[in-house]
Order: sequence, then C-alpha cells, then structure tokens
Amino acid sequence: MNFLGPLCLLIIATTLAGHFAHRLGIPAVIGEILVGVLLGPAVFNVIQLNHLVQTFADIGVVVLMFIGGLESNLTLLRKYLRPAIIVAIIGVIFPVVVMGLVSRLFQFSWFEALFIGVIFSATSVSISVEVLKEFKALDTKEGATILGAAVADDIIGVILLSIMISMMGQTSGVSQTNLGLVLLEQVAFFVGVFVVIKWGAPILMRLSDHLLMSASPTIMAIIICLAMAWLANLVGLSGAIGAFFAGVAIAQTDYQTQVDISIEPVGYTMFIPLFFASVGLNMTFKGFWQSFPFIVVMTILGVVTKLVGCGLGARLNGFSGRSNYVVGAGMISRGEMALITAQIGFSAHLLSSDYYSDVILVIILVTMIAPFMLKDAIHRAPKLMVSDKSA
Repeated sequence: MNFLGPLCLLIIATTLAGHFAHRLGIPAVIGEILVGVLLGPAVFNVIQLNHLVQTFADIGVVVLMFIGGLESNLTLLRKYLRPAIIVAIIGVIFPVVVMGLVSRLFQFSWFEALFIGVIFSATSVSISVEVLKEFKALDTKEGATILGAAVADDIIGVILLSIMISMMGQTSGVSQTNLGLVLLEQVAFFVGVFVVIKWGAPILMRLSDHLLMSASPTIMAIIICLAMAWLANLVGLSGAIGAFFAGVAIAQTDYQTQVDISIEPVGYTMFIPLFFASVGLNMTFKGFWQSFPFIVVMTILGVVTKLVGCGLGARLNGFSGRSNYVVGAGMISRGEMALITAQIGFSAHLLSSDYYSDVILVIILVTMIAPFMLKDAIHRAPKLMVSDKSA
C-alpha cells in the first residue's frame, strides 16, 4: 500500500496547480505537467514514473479521449474529413523532412535522422482536446479538423514506424513480410469502428437498461471504451484512438448526457491529472548542457513544423488565416504518441542511447509549449471558434 502516499501527493499537487493555473489564465494542463517536472527526477526526485503511476496515466489518456469523443459531433467530423486528412499528410511531411535534415547537421546518421523526423511527425491530440474542452471549442470546424487530423496522423505514424523497423530487419519489430497484415488489421479495425457506431453501441446501450445494476449504462459505456482501446492497441494504433471512437459511438445514442455526467468526475478526480503529471515525470536534465544546442533547435522546429505544415494544410482547404493558426497550434503537441514512438524505436535500435534522453526532453518541451500556443490561437480567433450549427 506504499503507493497510496505518492498518488495522494500527485492528486493534491495537480489540483492546486490546476487551480492556480486557472487563476493566472494558463491552461490547467500546464500546471499539472509542471507538477510532474518538479516532483519527478528533473528537480526534486520525490516521485518516479513507476509501473503503477504509468498505468494510472494510461487509463487517464483513454478516459480523456473517450470524453473527447463523447463531446464530439460525428456529422462535423465527417464534414471536415477531407481537410483533416490533408492537414495530417502535410503535417507529417514537414517534420520528417525538416527535422530529419537538420538532425544530419548534428552528425546523426541518415537512418537516425529519418527516425527523429518520424518521432516528431506524431501528434498527441489528448492535450489539445483538454484545451479545446476548456475553451468550449471542440464542437467547431477547427476542433473537428484537429481531431480528424490527429487520427489520420496516428495511422500514418504507425505505418512509417513499421516501415523503418522493417528496414532494420529487427525480429522484435514488424517484419517486412507482415507489414501488409498490420495494415489489413488496421483497415479491419476501422470497419469495426463503423459497425460499433452504427449498430453495436446503440444495441449494447439499450441492453444495459435491462441490467439490474446501478449506473448500468455507464458501466456498459466503459466496457465499450476499454474494449475499443484494447483492440486499437492490438492492431498497432494508440489506445487513445479506440477510446475516442468509443466516445463518438456512445454520443450517437440517447445515453450521451448520462454517460458524460458520470464519466467526467471519474476521469478528472484522478486519472486525467495523473496522465498530465506523467508527462513531466518523464523529464530529466541529464546531459542537458552538452546537448543544449540540439535541444533548443529541435524544440523550435518541433513547434514550427507542425504549426506551419498543418496551418498550410488548413489554408489549402479554404480556412482563414486565424483558423489556420488554431489548427496548426492544435497539432503541435506530441505527448504520449511521440514518447511511445521513441521508446519502440529505441528498443528496435533505431536510435542510440546517447541521444534518447535528449529526444525525450524535446518531446516534453514541445508538449508543454503546445497548450500556450493553442490558447493564444483561440483567443485571437474568438469569432471563428463558435459551434458549427450547419453540420
């Protein structure tokens, strides 16, 4: 039971940090991430990111994306599917090319440089979802485009990572012979998503009304969420993607409000704050000064490549200048997706241990900058960030 003390400390600290962040006009997630930085190995080293804390954090991102799906508009997501795909494609090309080439200037091999580009092509929309929720901007054309682009971005990132591991010929990774199978499994997953949204979730939620259990519709919603997150992981996608579509599926039923009211307190009392704190707990300043030029340059490029690339994708689809800024800013965050990609690649020897900590630090710095950028973008476009009633 020794884990109860650290959990209690993290919950107290993230609650206070979120409160004071709101008072200062800063997105609450920044305060929660800073808690992890201060209490973790980077500063005071009071709490380590052990298996238990990581498990709570993993549940947190699943619950957060489930809530994001619950509060999303499926019609709006369909309406902005084309711009979302274009934003995702250009938003992947920019970091792969620019950050890959710049990595060569820091004496990385061509293969390592390309892998660094792939790491920073990933987008973690979970933090952007929290900021969009905070400013009531999920149900807008910009919000729908960001969500759709992040899903497409995730799929492209998995494909690129699979190809790179195949090129390395690592038996622990995805081999050349079963890369096609992985892609087939992912197609099957999205077919399954359609089936769940259209028929599965409505049937299961109606069935839950006949269960002699308190809050049975909420229990059924959690079962659907966890099952879809697990299946997404099984086919090589982020569990957050499965949870998001589970939320979208429940949102198409008559139980949306009931489930949303029940799930939010569960997520925000413990799991979601611990997810944001875990981002900070990953940070360490080991070898910081020796790698300072690399960290600064790559952090700047990590922000600029998504901001410009995804903003350009939005512009090509007729979005206005300020909407471009919102979409670009919403795609900056790397978070758990980039951390997972870096870890998988490191295990497959795509990146040497000498640079692994530096890359992780850049991911976290970019992730911490992202909410500030998105908040600024939303404040600059108040008349644009309104619910799209025409969907």
